[in-house]
Amino acid sequence: MDNRKAVFTGKDGQSLAGRLELPAGDVVATAVFAHCFTCGKDSVAASRICRELASRGVAVLRFDFTGLGQSDGDFANTTFTSNVDDLVCAANHLRDTTGAPSVLIGHSLGGAAVLAAAHRVPEVRAVVTIGAPADTAHVEHLIGSSTAEIETRGVAEVLLAGRPFRISNDFLADIKQQNQTACIAGLDRALLVMHSPQDDLVGIDNARLIFDAARHPKSFVSLDGADHLLTDRTDAAYVAEVLAAWASRYLTP
Repeated sequence: MDNRKAVFTGKDGQSLAGRLELPAGDVVATAVFAHCFTCGKDSVAASRICRELASRGVAVLRFDFTGLGQSDGDFANTTFTSNVDDLVCAANHLRDTTGAPSVLIGHSLGGAAVLAAAHRVPEVRAVVTIGAPADTAHVEHLIGSSTAEIETRGVAEVLLAGRPFRISNDFLADIKQQNQTACIAGLDRALLVMHSPQDDLVGIDNARLIFDAARHPKSFVSLDGADHLLTDRTDAAYVAEVLAAWASRYLTP
């Protein structure tokens, strides 16, 4: 397999950095992977899942959202809406260089993003969420007591997963106004919901809400014993294998 650097332009002209996982042989289909909130394209889950798909002939683009990893921009100026725009730009880049994506995959808040972006990528036939929140406002609980400071000052530094990030009031306002239920109900694509019953960051009830709101064809896979970030490589490998097998009937050359 071949792992190549990918650079493309975001909606506002910023440079976004990605990795394109290419199969050793012919490309049978393409996909885009959206990472979890404040994570990056090189997380265990992102790299393992994308490599497994590449081993099955699927070229997968994983990338850093604006202000994260190697991508340009200020994270404090980003919102959920801008993440969705980044995702659409990634799909456009893949269409122009390798082939339009037939599958969108999202982890955690990236899962919410692929649900919101799917209608803007007409070639997509299937969507996969991993540990995704049913409501984007769910992210607010991670910010905790800093919410009041953000609302008062307009922006504040918040410690997330042991790292500091500047969160703006625009971000908080944006996640509260999203209508994810409508996005899910109108998805009009096959949906795979993957979630761990032991997820202590995004509870399993979120998976039920997403699944209930979606129309068929839809599937659910329990990631029993896995943590939210899939930090155990065996869990990430399991997700990759099951995801690849499920997605195989929706892959379009």
